[in-house]
Amino acid sequence: MSLLNLNLPFFKKKEAVTDPVEKKKIDAEQYTQERLKDFSRGLVTIQDIIAPEAIEVDFTYQKINSTYTRTIFVAGYPRTVPANWLSPLINFPTQANISMFVFPSDTSKILDDLKRKITEMEAEITSDLRNGKISNINTEIKLNDARVMREQLAAGSERFFQFSLYVTIKSETREQLDKITKAIQSSLGSLLIVSKKTALQMDEGFKNTLPMGTDRLLITRNMDTTSLATTFPFTSSELTMETGIVYGINEHNDSLVIFDRFKMENANMVIFAKSGAGKSYTVKLEILRQLMFDTEIIVLDPEHEYEELCNMVGGEYINFTFGSKAKINPFDLSNLYEEGENELGQKILSLHGLLKVMLGEMTPQQEAILDRAIIASYKAKGITPDPNTQTNTPPLMEDLYKALVGMEQDESDDLSARLEKFITGSFRGIFDKASNIDIRSPFTVFSVREMEEELRPIAMYVILDFIWTKVKKDLKKRILVIDEAWYFMMHQDSSAFVYSMVKRARKYFLGITTITQDVEDFLRNDYGRAIVSNSSIQFLMKQSTSSIPLLAQTFYLSEGERQLLVTSDVGEGIFFAGQNHVALRVIASEKEDRAITTDPEEILAKKKQAEAERELRRRRLEQESTIKKSEEKVGEFSRPEKIPWQGEKVKIENDLLENAERQAELSLRQSNTLPQIKNIFDAEQKQQTVVEDEPANSQNEVANSQNSDLNNNFDNTQEFEQQAQPKTRQLYGYSIDDYKGSE
Repeated sequence: MSLLNLNLPFFKKKEAVTDPVEKKKIDAEQYTQERLKDFSRGLVTIQDIIAPEAIEVDFTYQKINSTYTRTIFVAGYPRTVPANWLSPLINFPTQANISMFVFPSDTSKILDDLKRKITEMEAEITSDLRNGKISNINTEIKLNDARVMREQLAAGSERFFQFSLYVTIKSETREQLDKITKAIQSSLGSLLIVSKKTALQMDEGFKNTLPMGTDRLLITRNMDTTSLATTFPFTSSELTMETGIVYGINEHNDSLVIFDRFKMENANMVIFAKSGAGKSYTVKLEILRQLMFDTEIIVLDPEHEYEELCNMVGGEYINFTFGSKAKINPFDLSNLYEEGENELGQKILSLHGLLKVMLGEMTPQQEAILDRAIIASYKAKGITPDPNTQTNTPPLMEDLYKALVGMEQDESDDLSARLEKFITGSFRGIFDKASNIDIRSPFTVFSVREMEEELRPIAMYVILDFIWTKVKKDLKKRILVIDEAWYFMMHQDSSAFVYSMVKRARKYFLGITTITQDVEDFLRNDYGRAIVSNSSIQFLMKQSTSSIPLLAQTFYLSEGERQLLVTSDVGEGIFFAGQNHVALRVIASEKEDRAITTDPEEILAKKKQAEAERELRRRRLEQESTIKKSEEKVGEFSRPEKIPWQGEKVKIENDLLENAERQAELSLRQSNTLPQIKNIFDAEQKQQTVVEDEPANSQNEVANSQNSDLNNNFDNTQEFEQQAQPKTRQLYGYSIDDYKGSE
């Protein structure tokens, strides 16, 4: 039998209800069930959730729950308003909702209205003249404005709009609301702008400032395109990113400038500032904050400005000078092969630039000879363009010298003579040794301050080349700070080398910060300008008047920005980030300021404080030493510790030892020596209490007094030991001396 032939109830089809009464009854039941389901879901809607508990509308304010609100509107404008006239309102230090409505008008209708209005004003002026009256000056001004507006509208250079402005302010109390309202109206009144409260229409005014795009009051004012442009409130750029560090405060609106330089097309930065403007302070502050984000920092420091900060954060400070053990071989290779790049060729090019800085200008023949000598030096060590050979030990500067001497040509003899002072002459031992340093610390500083002025550009070039070689070996988030970068602009080859680093830094996750106070030498150099254009971030701080024209030409500064750079205080300037720029004020916390300050007065005060602290520590150590000596004298006759004998001596049980100690104590009581020892211990405790309570200058006196008491009782102690030892040896086979000397 098939399954389909089974008489099962769930296979039966429901029969359609044909009885109208029954159908109506079923529909009623279904409706009731649906309503019950709706009721079971709850009676609360979204409106019920977001709606306030209560709203109280008064003539001049509105109370929503416990918050007071008031809406004001702009009722009158002056004939002219300055650009950014809304800035005081936008940046007002209180919470406010601002709504602006702009309605375009029909140009043809406006032209007809202007024509009629111009005719009326002309007729009024003509009538006054016929009657021998002086025409109304306000009418003449309006007539001129209307004629200008008519011409602009007819030419299509201007359009006409209806503009309205509403502001809703909030406060927790009525008194505070009145105070804020008065302050806002006073701020607008200073611009000859009349503002009024939306009396008797507070609810409609409040709705105008909600994000619904509906003007329920329609309190408008005629404006052309130029006038309307002055109402644009966003006149300052915002540089606030989700990630990054705080660079300072935006002086336009007091917002934080939070920026991540590694999110730009490149992470390079240039800082231009005159001496004392705060450029080193700014860079140190960025270093501290970047270290918290696991960014490796390398600094090329010509003036010892970063030593204290380096020591404070536990970095590595390398002093590159004559007597220093730190050595760098300019011939080092990165041992890193990248397809499409010739590591040896790039190193030879950088060596050409270094040797030109060291040896001076060369003829084309000398450059060719030098190139052959460099290649021969590497070849002698087995290093060729083949990447497999570039792991060999690189040559030294001495190898290059020998190669030049071996050529026996006039040009090579001239070059070897110039190089001789670096090999065997007065400059030997600086650039002709194998490298013995590495960059392993999160914060590394290379200093060349003690280097001779003549050798400083050479040393900076060598260090920079060494850093660049290390950077290419290991891909890591890094920042390289080149302070006093104008040193590199002194020579064409060194400036070209810095530019090549800046151009390729992004490839190795490196951001280069270039700092200089010699703006003219930097920007008049072709490579200097190229470095600026390849830096996504520029920070212009206080400048001398003579540098302003060149900076204005390079950065397209406005007249206001030029004035800002001349009159700015320490730590202030213009911060460029891509297409945006803001007036920036660098600000640091109290702890950060103590760590990075460069103010000579503050540094001197810190040194004096450190000397005072060292003197205080020295005095405390002397006092502790005196107290320790006193304790040692008391400890010479104190009870020995319970430690077992070692070696061949027989162990003595703890109870036997305790019995011996009790016998010794009894002997002391009989000989009246124990009270004296007790007095000594009491004196020691008293001494410690006095040392804690007395001032530092009186502690030595107390200690000396106690030492005198101890010395007076010392002989009695020796007598006790002489009396007690025979008794303990007779009873137990050992003495106190045996116990003390047991090992």
